[in-house]
Amino acid sequence: MSERTSLWYFEEVDLYNVLCPHKVPDMKERHTFNHFQKDQFIYFPNEPSSHIYLIAEGRVKIGSYTEDGKEILKAILGAGEIFGELSIAGEERRTDFAQALDPNTTVCPMTIDDMQELMKENQALSLRIFKLMGLRLKRVERKLESLVFKDARSRVIDFIREMAEERGQKVGYEMLIKTKFTHKDIASLTGTSRQTVTTILNDLKAQNIINFDRRRILVRDMAKLK
Repeated sequence: MSERTSLWYFEEVDLYNVLCPHKVPDMKERHTFNHFQKDQFIYFPNEPSSHIYLIAEGRVKIGSYTEDGKEILKAILGAGEIFGELSIAGEERRTDFAQALDPNTTVCPMTIDDMQELMKENQALSLRIFKLMGLRLKRVERKLESLVFKDARSRVIDFIREMAEERGQKVGYEMLIKTKFTHKDIASLTGTSRQTVTTILNDLKAQNIINFDRRRILVRDMAKLK
């Protein structure tokens, strides 16, 4: 497993299993799960950055707003992933928002003190968390470069290829990506429009490079996708 893939696996699964306070004997008694309905905000920009959150169920959207109120989507995270991690690095107030995307989205909040206690006792955990933060920063940098230097088709293809490399399951010579991303989600994450994403995906499907439905994308030929 490559460093990039192992980091994604760690981000998506291991962090929740290792960090959830309900799995730590000394912490489980003083922690509760928080439940949010679809579109309910978990936190807003400028709120105190006092907790890290682990997703037990559902999906969470991370984004920010421009001065004129336009929404900028940064990430869509699912069960097993964490968010709000910049509080570990000294962020005093949130620069983004977190919003539940699914009914009964369930998250487990963890205080900075509790996180620091776990990191102090486990150096390997500390290293992986900082690698996770670095990985997410690199993603933001790649997205900015893509928005500046690449056209819409290239951005959408890059997005599919990165999902295949990071989340994909190899099925013979093909790569299966299980995803709940809608065309609107992909458009927001790539700085395009929903109609453009639909057109590009249908074109790739017509060329037999991918196949897709609402729950998955099957990359038939990674070489041609590049």
